[in-house]
Amino acid sequence: MTEKTPSPGGAGTAANDSSAGDPAASRPGGPVGGDRESIVVPPAILAQQAGWAQPGEAPRAAGGTKTDDAPQIFASNVRKSDTSEAGYDENPPGVGKLGVILGTVIALLLVGSGVTLYMVNKDGSKDSAAAKPDAAKSAPPTPTADPVPPIKDSAKVLPTVAGDFGKKADIQIPGEASDGSFVVKVLTEGTGAKVEKNSWASVDYTAKDWNTGKDIPSSYDANGKPQIFQAGTDSLIPALDQAVIGKKAGSRLLVVAPPAAAFGAQGKADMSIGPKDDLVFVIDIRNANAPDAVVSGTVTPPPADFPQVKDNGKKPAEITPVAGAKDPTELKSHVLIKGTGPKVEKGEKVVVQYTGALFSSGKVFDSSLSKGQAFTFPVGGGQVIQGWDQGLEGQTVGSRVELVIPASLGYGDKGQGDIPPGATLVFVVDILDAGQG
Repeated sequence: MTEKTPSPGGAGTAANDSSAGDPAASRPGGPVGGDRESIVVPPAILAQQAGWAQPGEAPRAAGGTKTDDAPQIFASNVRKSDTSEAGYDENPPGVGKLGVILGTVIALLLVGSGVTLYMVNKDGSKDSAAAKPDAAKSAPPTPTADPVPPIKDSAKVLPTVAGDFGKKADIQIPGEASDGSFVVKVLTEGTGAKVEKNSWASVDYTAKDWNTGKDIPSSYDANGKPQIFQAGTDSLIPALDQAVIGKKAGSRLLVVAPPAAAFGAQGKADMSIGPKDDLVFVIDIRNANAPDAVVSGTVTPPPADFPQVKDNGKKPAEITPVAGAKDPTELKSHVLIKGTGPKVEKGEKVVVQYTGALFSSGKVFDSSLSKGQAFTFPVGGGQVIQGWDQGLEGQTVGSRVELVIPASLGYGDKGQGDIPPGATLVFVVDILDAGQG
């Protein structure tokens, strides 16, 4: 696949990508089993996940002092073993040498505490500064980003736009400066599905920097790809994430984004965007899919040696095995519904619905439709079983595909959850959309 064009909602602009979640847990049928272990997370990482530090920047406590980088341990399944060095396990019990030492230390601490309390309270003041916690040290850090202004549909002065939906727009920047408004104006309204909060949207875009007049890399460029994201989840900058909500697929939008709706006070150096630059986007909404969406179209029944599939709408498909069929040794696929969208390329992020069942019995072990939430992953990225990475590459968006996956391309001789060792799997997969994510 060709190199991706930099995204206007690139790294460091949000914490959520929702999309794929933890790669270890994102495999259809559940995570691949493995040895249990402790998870060690440095505080710097925790602060970044809370949105209080930029990637690559260590969080700082109040007063600007760098925090201690001692790791914190979470979700450990290693039990702390009991020891008998202090004689606690002896019968009859005894204190041991360590017990004597600990007793002496505790006694000294108690005496020291009493002296401290006397010194603090001897003047009778309840408001003594020494008795109060340091508010500056105990208060958590707070984000400093400017709030995103409300969306308007007009402003004093706006760029002019020429060109048709589905093609790179010609944006002309006016001679006057922007008035700082966050503008989302519908240039042409589409007739497709409406983008709601949490809908999966894919968009093409043309962009310019208002302050410099320079072009920003576009999805219409030679190496560009449509941007795919879950709207209203802060997975991209507000200029994209919020602008599309309530708009229909097939619409072309003019978006003027002040820094707070774009890259904030830090700008984006790798795209030559300054910290105070207003950006202009022309956004073409290609597709919109609700979290529980499924594909539709004319069904081509599978061959006789394939498990038969009954469509249950937005519920898991019913899969009937072939009596006496032998487990295949190679991946097999059949297109039940042929989509009219572009072919899925390796490295692209896809949005899918799926039902997974055992080849031998037809028993369903997993389905995104039961959860009411489409599943996303990068094709060929190793985040799913090999049968998915190989079987979905080259299929067209809008297709429903039946995959028969041998154990060697599934969960192997270990199995997983309700999937027994050495099991052949059957998946019915709806490819809702694909793009750069």
